Amino acid sequence: MTHTLSKEEREYLVDRVKEYFELERGEVLGDLAADQIVQMMVEELGPFMYNKAIADARQMVEQKVMNMDEDLLSLERPAGRPKRR
Repeated sequence: MTHTLSKEEREYLVDRVKEYFELERGEVLGDLAADQIVQMMVEELGPFMYNKAIADARQMVEQKVMNMDEDLLSLERPAGRPKRR
């Protein structure tokens, strides 16, 4: 699976990487170096973040299905003859 960013997303992240390196590390990065870091992060972190998002979505769907199942069970009506005691 390829992880792609829009031009605007990539530019935003490149600017954030440059800002981070300058503020936190006192290093000035050029656009190319920052873009390479962004690309590496997308390739290396992207699959982990994607899988986490899928797991979160799966958990939400499972909860909704469980709630729906409970709602459906509450709609059931007794059927058949009453039992004698």
